[in-house]
Amino acid sequence: MARIATLGPKGSDGYHAVLQYDPDAEIVLFNRISKVFESFSAGKVDSVVVPVYNTREGEVKEYFRLVSQLDDGYWVDNVVLPIHLSLSRLPGSQKIGFPVKVLIGRSSVFRQCEEYIDTHFPDATLMAVQDIETAFKDIEDNIRTNYAIIESEELVKEFGFELIEREVVSHNRTRFAVISRELAPTTGYDATAIITRPLRDRVGMLADILGEFTRRGINILDLQSENDIQTQKLRIYIEVEGHVENQNMQDAVNRLENVIIQEEDSLKLLGSFPRVDMRVKKIKSFGFIGSGAMSTWFADRLQSEGYTTYVTGRSTELRPEQMIDMADVIIVCVPISVTADTIAQYGPLLKGDQALIILAGESENTLQTAMDSTDPSVEIMFVHNLWGPQAVSMKDKNAIVVRTPRSGSFCSEFEAFMYKHGAEIFHDNARQHDLLMGVGQKLPTTISVALARTLAEHEISCEDIGSHSTLTSLYGILSMARVHNQNPRTYAEIMATKGDGRKIVESFAKNLLQIVEMAEQGKIHEISEMMEDNRKFMTPQFLQSRMKQAKAVDSVLSDGGLKFDL
Repeated sequence: MARIATLGPKGSDGYHAVLQYDPDAEIVLFNRISKVFESFSAGKVDSVVVPVYNTREGEVKEYFRLVSQLDDGYWVDNVVLPIHLSLSRLPGSQKIGFPVKVLIGRSSVFRQCEEYIDTHFPDATLMAVQDIETAFKDIEDNIRTNYAIIESEELVKEFGFELIEREVVSHNRTRFAVISRELAPTTGYDATAIITRPLRDRVGMLADILGEFTRRGINILDLQSENDIQTQKLRIYIEVEGHVENQNMQDAVNRLENVIIQEEDSLKLLGSFPRVDMRVKKIKSFGFIGSGAMSTWFADRLQSEGYTTYVTGRSTELRPEQMIDMADVIIVCVPISVTADTIAQYGPLLKGDQALIILAGESENTLQTAMDSTDPSVEIMFVHNLWGPQAVSMKDKNAIVVRTPRSGSFCSEFEAFMYKHGAEIFHDNARQHDLLMGVGQKLPTTISVALARTLAEHEISCEDIGSHSTLTSLYGILSMARVHNQNPRTYAEIMATKGDGRKIVESFAKNLLQIVEMAEQGKIHEISEMMEDNRKFMTPQFLQSRMKQAKAVDSVLSDGGLKFDL
């Protein structure tokens, strides 16, 4: 039987948190949080359960100071407990008519009930106590009829006091940390807590630490900073998503200590534990139709958010028609040329309590097929992610979302998932999406393929072009090379998409032939006038907003470091 220490007395919030965590544990109760940790350090208990955060009062700072001093022990789990605080008095005090002159409670309870106390007892004296059990006994022994206590309803009943008002604070929950001696194993849905030792002051230190996580796509769940009481140096507490044994996390921690902070033994690992999610999630599971790299890319990241995922395709044992009954949200992620046919085949199997999300590059035809082939109560949304499965994260990547009149809470939750992971989300209607994709993907891909073909026909190597180009004119060559070093089928599908995007390529081809003919005829003045007219669409504001991106590319190319997030 495990021995677990927490804050007492019997019936306290800590007591119930331990019961929720391990109903069979032997509970050892203390009146002070420092005594709880002392019992753990002395080996008298196996674990401790202590409050670290409350939805009303925020973090419990004393915990972070004490746990950072532990030589051994890790934060391994959490318990989230609803806190039901009630106002109580000696039986009969209210009927006799004695006014409440003194309110007794723990300091944390007073912070949680600050609004209630200001409203109902603005003139009462507040008496904060560490030992609430002694306070109950003192009121009873000395018949203090003008005293009242704010505590949990369970504890009030334990001491036989009269309930005056239940639930004086709504939506009140406390997160308890479970501290034990061995690091918790990874579950796939974890968080890691780290605290720094007192650090020397340096401009930009906090921003650099945060940037190390965000650039790796590691979401920051909590951040606190304060000056150490003894040294007055900065201390930073960070809680991030992921287990410390994950390679990406290890790389981040190592770089923080060795490159960013540059102080030996500057970080203390508090622990890794199953992630606590205070948000209400309606979706429990996602099912993918299409087992390609993009489906597994999204499935992995959805799993890290605690969702169950199923991936089905031509080569999987689990068939799409079986999976549809198992998932809340069905995501179709197949080649563009077969997206509409796939939706038409499986759409009728979806029920009213499900959503269909289409991950594709062409929206108008696929959305119409989805609307026609599914029950009217099925949610529908289109998402075009402008990155491939080689991308490390969604951070700063563009995602185009086309919502429909049938896009509901499931669709919004998926959109929130992308936003949380750093995607830049833009909303289009179906026609606008296809037209703009003609500009952003269809046309550039067509140009890249035609350019490569032209170079091959004239036996011109990319190296020769590099020596005869400015950095700006080299961008098109790099785009061409990038397209041809990825999956040609994907880009062939892009070029072959239907919809209004075709108009862009057709117009470009017509205008290109016209400009070539004008150039051949030496019509310099006419070409100049055409360019002057074009400038109306190339506004200075657009140019200014994109110059930073161009300069960043120039910097990379100048340094000779061609590193692309494919």
